[in-house]
Amino acid sequence: MLRACLGLNYHGRMEELPGAFGSSASLALRLGQTVFSTASLLFMCLDVDFYGYTAFCYLVTVMGLVIPWSITLLVVDAYSVFIKCLPLQRRLVMIVFLGDMILSYLSLAAACSTASVTDLLLDADRSYCPAKLCGRYQLSAAMAFLSWFLSSASCLFNFWLFPSLHSNCPIGSNGHHALYLGDFGAEAME
Repeated sequence: MLRACLGLNYHGRMEELPGAFGSSASLALRLGQTVFSTASLLFMCLDVDFYGYTAFCYLVTVMGLVIPWSITLLVVDAYSVFIKCLPLQRRLVMIVFLGDMILSYLSLAAACSTASVTDLLLDADRSYCPAKLCGRYQLSAAMAFLSWFLSSASCLFNFWLFPSLHSNCPIGSNGHHALYLGDFGAEAME
């Protein structure tokens, strides 16, 4: 009974939801987010004329928010994967879920606006946007779309994990699921 409530398999280990916070798949998602958002920012900032268009400034601002968020959670996921000692707290998973959701919406908006302004500049006249410059803007928008995709996937995986933390499992005094099974005794595991 307690084994199923805690999400433990028959070896006494916590079952890992693929892509959820603290898993190796989440580590890969965060690494991809960091790489793609950094690439998007670098492609946009290679030219100093990006500040002439609001959509490009918006992309730089959003990627400036996504990069530290992704790096921070990358470090936490790496710690969790390699040390295997991260308790899943409801508040922590909720903060990660909400942060991912907000940043994924912002990333999608920034990528769409950058892609549409670049397309408009290409269609209007070559004097507004030379081919090499617009190519960089298009690459920046593509990297922002890839970053958005990974961020939204992470958001959905953490949304999937969140209800399992609100089960009727015993909760420790510090607010997280009791993963230390010594408090319940060996007979509770049966």
